Amino acid sequence: MRVWVLRHGQAAAQAPTDPERPLTAAGEQEVRSMCRLLAGQPLDTILASPYLRAQQTAALVAGELGFVRGVSIAPWLTPDDDPAEVLGYLAERGEQNVLLVSHQPLVSQVLSLLCEGHRRAHLPMPTAGLACVDTDFVAAGLGQLQLLQSPAQLAD
Repeated sequence: MRVWVLRHGQAAAQAPTDPERPLTAAGEQEVRSMCRLLAGQPLDTILASPYLRAQQTAALVAGELGFVRGVSIAPWLTPDDDPAEVLGYLAERGEQNVLLVSHQPLVSQVLSLLCEGHRRAHLPMPTAGLACVDTDFVAAGLGQLQLLQSPAQLAD
């Protein structure tokens, strides 16, 4: 399985609740720039947190890539969810190319658990940061990090 992990773009600092924080214009641009790395990838599914900023990020990606299957809401992709549960959900899926759109600290913890076997490794995932992990079987420590990119790195 190839697991792509995308952190949502920059979000507004204030909203009535944290789940309602929308993307900023800069956040939308960050996401669009990262779509260059996803162009041509054979994504089977896009799974996104139910939080507004993640939904907006996933919708932008789907639109930029012409992904017609739509975005599925994954209630287990919110900031404080358990990365082990995320791996459990992924292990039960039949797709081979999955894009997860989520938040810190979950995105770093999922990558750490998948690649290092624990959730303590520090993998930098700024807003709109994108990672790609290949694994023959979804389990702790079995993933191989193929890409870890930020929008700032693309600007260089």
